[in-house]
Amino acid sequence: MARYIFITGGVVSSLGKGLASAALGALLQARGFSVRLRKLDPYLNVDPGTMSPFEHGEVFVTDDGAETDLDLGHYERFTGVPARMTDSVSSGRIYSNVLERERRGDYLGKTIQVVPHVTNEIKDFIGIGDDEVDFMLCEIGGTVGDIEGLPFFEAIRQFSHDRPRGQCIFMHLTLLPYLAASGELKTKPTQHSVKELQSIGIAPDILVCRSEQPIPEKEREKIALFCNVRKEAVVAAYDLNSIYEAPLAYHHEGLDQAVLDAFSISPAPRPDLTTWQDVGDRIHNTDGAVNIAIVGKYTQLEDAYKSIKEALTHGGMANRVKVNVEWVDAEVFDREDAAPHLEGYHAILVPGGFGERGTEGKIKAAQFARERKIPYLGICLGMQMAVIEAARNKAGLKDAGSEEFDHEAGKKRFTPVVYHLKEWVQGNEKVKRKVTDDKGGTMRLGAYDAVLKEGSKVAEVYGGTAIDERHRHRYEVDIEYRKQLEACGLVFSGMSPDGRLPEIVEWNDHPWFIGVQFHPELKSKPFKPHPLFADFVRAAVETSRLV
Repeated sequence: MARYIFITGGVVSSLGKGLASAALGALLQARGFSVRLRKLDPYLNVDPGTMSPFEHGEVFVTDDGAETDLDLGHYERFTGVPARMTDSVSSGRIYSNVLERERRGDYLGKTIQVVPHVTNEIKDFIGIGDDEVDFMLCEIGGTVGDIEGLPFFEAIRQFSHDRPRGQCIFMHLTLLPYLAASGELKTKPTQHSVKELQSIGIAPDILVCRSEQPIPEKEREKIALFCNVRKEAVVAAYDLNSIYEAPLAYHHEGLDQAVLDAFSISPAPRPDLTTWQDVGDRIHNTDGAVNIAIVGKYTQLEDAYKSIKEALTHGGMANRVKVNVEWVDAEVFDREDAAPHLEGYHAILVPGGFGERGTEGKIKAAQFARERKIPYLGICLGMQMAVIEAARNKAGLKDAGSEEFDHEAGKKRFTPVVYHLKEWVQGNEKVKRKVTDDKGGTMRLGAYDAVLKEGSKVAEVYGGTAIDERHRHRYEVDIEYRKQLEACGLVFSGMSPDGRLPEIVEWNDHPWFIGVQFHPELKSKPFKPHPLFADFVRAAVETSRLV
């Protein structure tokens, strides 16, 4: 039976709980324990995939096809444990499940209430896979006191009483604001946050306090006294230069030891932090820097491309260089020449996205990279735009475009070299979709196999010809144009096992120009950089030496 750690938040930054949860998971692993991390999101987004990146940041996709909160990306990057559909649930999904149960007659006509029906559904979700790991870390989204979160807090309160004594603890993250005018840290927000938590029946065992300044011993004692925790369980969380310093920083502050003490695990295995020491060494001891442009349309909110930025950082670690990422708004190129905006970069990355806005700018970025021999990585829509650019400027299809843009405009304007994907093979079954289906149910989601062409650039990068990667798209490059495009030099170097769906394209006369239909960034980790990102950054390093 797993031990449960419930992580709640007071006044913390958006990365506070997710980062602390991921770092704690990594520390417990370093001590030889198995872990799994879960996210309970109190908000009503049944399907995060239908939300705007401006609202929710990136959508993280799991191997089994779940569209989840970006915090699950942190969990995977820090622990290496692949997330599953059962590792994330929203309030909307919980309520939807309860309504479905009621309509099936599971409640035998009883009046449906938040307690016990909604809270029981949440508890059932928390208990999935209970016997698989030593520790289950469950992060409760939002802030204590939010009206949306009350059923979740009540559920974890009940859950802790349902389990044997000593099987569950609570960790609470708060902020210690520093008032420069008076030169003091204020503990009142933490005291009030804990008081709010206690008022709903939950007493934290560990406090993690975000602070810009060192926490004096006197303040630790004050927090411990007024929040009813041991002084050793008041853990400082200081600002860091890199999120990958968090496991070592939290270990230095005693977070993992505080957790083991709370569970009365003694003696405990000593941690092996070699991996994280190597990660820290690669962050701080670099041999130069490269400048990479990300040409996208969600550049106002960097969290929309969170995994891509982190994967580039991992690629930098693999090559011991610092990666300077610059966000370039693709819409600027709709009105202006791309060259002045892209001069000076050592590589260009065009990420995924939905809708026509900004796509002409992405096409110009692909053209610039192809003509100037600048390393280019196109991901999902970024691959499709590279194919459209090739069709227009090399294959003579001047009106080449995507069915997505025609569907959005409501009229036919383009020769669709990219079309709406209506069927594909998943396992041993054929999946069919229609344009008119609900938006959240029309995509090809999750991990799929691909076969790489012998002797291709990507086969060299991967070191083999069989791969599996995570997908999230509803439009696909049309195989009908393959011969026409390959005659111009654009090689279809990766295909689905049945040979029907293009997965990877590359230019045969370019030093490094690769477009992929999947999302390699979702599998990259600091201690195991994704091969595409590692080699992309290596190519950028070579370009930087030529400039």
